Amino acid sequence: MDLGVRGKTALVLGAGGGLGSAIAKALALEGVRVALAGRSSWSVQRTCDDIVASGGEALPLVWDLAGLSAIDAHVGAIEAKFGLVDILVNNSGGPPSTPASGQYPECWSKHFQSMVLSIIAITDRVLPGMRSKKWGRVITSSSSGVVAPISNLGISNALRLSLVGWSKTLAREVGRDGITVNIVLPGRIATPRIAFLDEQKANREGRPVEQIAAESMNVIALSRYGEPEEYGDTVALASQRASYMTGSVIRIDGGLITSN
Repeated sequence: MDLGVRGKTALVLGAGGGLGSAIAKALALEGVRVALAGRSSWSVQRTCDDIVASGGEALPLVWDLAGLSAIDAHVGAIEAKFGLVDILVNNSGGPPSTPASGQYPECWSKHFQSMVLSIIAITDRVLPGMRSKKWGRVITSSSSGVVAPISNLGISNALRLSLVGWSKTLAREVGRDGITVNIVLPGRIATPRIAFLDEQKANREGRPVEQIAAESMNVIALSRYGEPEEYGDTVALASQRASYMTGSVIRIDGGLITSN
């Protein structure tokens, strides 16, 4: 099936990590020119090399989302090489495991800037270009914790939920400009982040990490963690064929969340 996005330009944040890399590669396979943003030059370059080896076009950018002053220069570099951004995939790293209570205000402020404010500011930077074309896609990767809060991820649960309210509001503001805005919720996808969280829980509880992972899989309808490539197929939301889907929160969690 032709998704109708060949020749378009995408900016994928967190493209050096498991989820962002998978999405970037899936877009490239559809003929999208992909700008890859990430804090680690090595991981972003690795994703870039994989895309180029498969015949795609990619631009690696070492980009710390906490630095808001760098946004205009990075987006300007993308526009100079590939043109205006048509597809924006917002994907930020997660904060450390913490309870919701007892965190210093400075901690909340630090992660709010890198996880929320940066996403809003980058989106605001590329929206005028999308509006000028009367076409655009804004896809924000969040967490299943916004529906069913995850224990000991208090900061993540709270800050990611704020992006849901922002996304739904934005969808109504830009819909008439041909721009769709959606949220995607990963469940337990087999990435280094999930492995890290399993290891942290195992250390806290003094149990083998294999036992922790097995318990997690036991509450997933498909009885396994998802593969990054399966999550990468959220690229379908960038499709011309998904032009009537906006303001939605879509779960890709293997049946982990049992509520409506």
